[in-house]
Amino acid sequence: MKRFLAVLPLFFAVVTASTQTSLQGRVTNLQNEPIPGANVLINGSYDGATTDTAGVFSFHSQEKGARQLLVLFLGCDTFRQNIALDGMPIVLAIRLKESENELREVVVSAGAFEAAGDKKRATILSSLDIALTASASADIAGAITMLPGTTRNGESGRILVRGGAAYETRTFMDGLLIQNPYNSTVGNLPARNRFSPFLFKGMVFSTGGYSAEYGQAMSSALILNTEDLAPQTSTGITLLSVGAGLAHTRRWERSSLSVSGSYNNLSPYFALVPQRIEWLKAPQSGEGEFVFRQKTSENGGMLKVYANINRSWMNMNYPDETAANGHSSLQLQADNVYVNTSYRDMLGKHWLLFAGAAFTRNDDAVRSVFNDEKNHISAQARFTLSRSLSSGLRLKLGAEYYESRYGEDFSSPVQGAFHAVLREHFSAAFAETDVFFSKKLVGRLGGRMEYSALLQNANLAPRGSLAWILGKNEQVSLAFGRFFQTPEYDLMRRSTNLEFEHATHAMLNYQRMRNGYIFRIEGYQKWYDALVKTDNSNGLPNNGGSGYARGLDLFFRDNKNIKQGDYWVSYSFLDTRRDSRNYPISATPDFAMKHSFSFAYKQFFMKYNTALSASYAFNSGRPYYDPNLPTQQFNTSRTAAYHDLSAAVTYLANVGGHFTIFYLSVQNVLGLKQTFGYQYDNEPNSEGRFVPRAITPPAKRFAVLAIIMSIGEKYKKEETTTDDF
Repeated sequence: MKRFLAVLPLFFAVVTASTQTSLQGRVTNLQNEPIPGANVLINGSYDGATTDTAGVFSFHSQEKGARQLLVLFLGCDTFRQNIALDGMPIVLAIRLKESENELREVVVSAGAFEAAGDKKRATILSSLDIALTASASADIAGAITMLPGTTRNGESGRILVRGGAAYETRTFMDGLLIQNPYNSTVGNLPARNRFSPFLFKGMVFSTGGYSAEYGQAMSSALILNTEDLAPQTSTGITLLSVGAGLAHTRRWERSSLSVSGSYNNLSPYFALVPQRIEWLKAPQSGEGEFVFRQKTSENGGMLKVYANINRSWMNMNYPDETAANGHSSLQLQADNVYVNTSYRDMLGKHWLLFAGAAFTRNDDAVRSVFNDEKNHISAQARFTLSRSLSSGLRLKLGAEYYESRYGEDFSSPVQGAFHAVLREHFSAAFAETDVFFSKKLVGRLGGRMEYSALLQNANLAPRGSLAWILGKNEQVSLAFGRFFQTPEYDLMRRSTNLEFEHATHAMLNYQRMRNGYIFRIEGYQKWYDALVKTDNSNGLPNNGGSGYARGLDLFFRDNKNIKQGDYWVSYSFLDTRRDSRNYPISATPDFAMKHSFSFAYKQFFMKYNTALSASYAFNSGRPYYDPNLPTQQFNTSRTAAYHDLSAAVTYLANVGGHFTIFYLSVQNVLGLKQTFGYQYDNEPNSEGRFVPRAITPPAKRFAVLAIIMSIGEKYKKEETTTDDF
């Protein structure tokens, strides 16, 4: 239910004020072919944009007077043009000349050079892509599940990648691991990602084979890079069908500060829309957010501070066959504090320095016929140094330290009580080189070393990738690597005599990105080793588990063929089995589906100030365990196939002279039955059979109505492009 609880923030780009200058245009090569991923910026400022797959860019600048426009793309000569910023719109047609030592598929992102293989294995979504994905309601995790390699998990809301469990996908903000990226919830009620997509200028979702810079993730990494200076001073009010929010941003010449707060209460919504759950107290939450940015130098130096505090609570009746009335109350109160600080700047003339630290405290208290209180506190620090050693060799190295305390107190009249405290001191170091072997061949070689004081165990993870450029905007890439992860704390309550779980990734990828089209196909194989299993004789964990996952992912996107339209299609085939946890035999996990298909579409009607979006998702039947069947048929039962058709509409207007956005989103428009699995009674009935209960959404549909007003701003249709939706 937290999936629906968090506020939908001010998640649409605000049309810029008349005192700013609008810049837009297209970047091509000398053959008039679009150049995606080129950096367009005002020299000496942070105003700029990156070209899309059609080579198109659009942004606004607060700078005034005579300035120099730069266009940067590795493999091409730098483009420079003097312009006058006087508030009048500027439209440009820019042609880049390829340099002699060209590597077209290497792009510059956030000050670091990325090997073509790594960047092309990743699928990059913009904030608007996430906000306008109809089934996501501006939830980052919800939009990610519309991409290849993922499977939809409606009862948890978390990201599942290529046969991996939810905990195998980790989220990083500005290079720092986020301990609790989802709001707290209880079993079979979906969670929602804690963060607004508009906090980030880049969101890279890697389905495997990612850089040695990132660890503690066996399957996938979601890498979030926050925005720099806020574009302008503004005040926003958000009114929702489930709550309200207020935000204020102040922009100075070299710094910006944003403060926001929100409150959500689903009681009015539940009064209108019947729920399958009997709520004693509908989900509620309060949240505060603080964002500070300071430009520290003209060399790209930037200090960032982000802080978020959240409290949520709920109370419900859940089915309980042991209770006299057939149900018991279940109450959750959750508190979370997250702080992330980072700094980047040039160190001397050649080295780019990044340093960051993060702190998290998460408290979950569940009260029912049992009491379970969990407390997790962690602190992390890391740094990286990167530089070019020559025209064909780049180096990045770094280290990190992570300290945490996990505590749990559980008590039950039936199960007794236990108290567990786990303390971790984790350290890691990594090094990587990007090697340009020739104009057509690019490689990345690196490794990562980790040590866990809790496990008293170390690991070494070699990783490598190779990209062969077939032609302009077309390549084949290969990747291989080892990935380690500390077992979940819940599995180490009784014993920490374990080692790292680990997986080996191998993948082969072909991608073509040209003239507004992206086509990608990737085959992969994963081998799991040392997975945690439970010894049935004594209940203690061990590392005797194993498994595999293999499959094929397809992705196609087109933002050219339909005027002011954009769509993508993805398909995934997955074959996976594992022998872990309490599995009696090797079996397909209950969270893995063999076939997954999704379609997302956006259409802009500039004449009517409106954007429409729709999405469709399909998953083949999910495995589940039927205790009425023999052990040899463990997880061989299947649910019905999953279908979801969702739609959303966005309308821009001026209300009382203030720029206002109206947004309506409806998930599962057709009200199709969705079953995520089955739960069975603990004891058989009088006929000797275990009775099942279907796990379904709390309601057939979920709708969100949002009214978002920017105080003092006005909507000007003539200055609006599709990028403003």
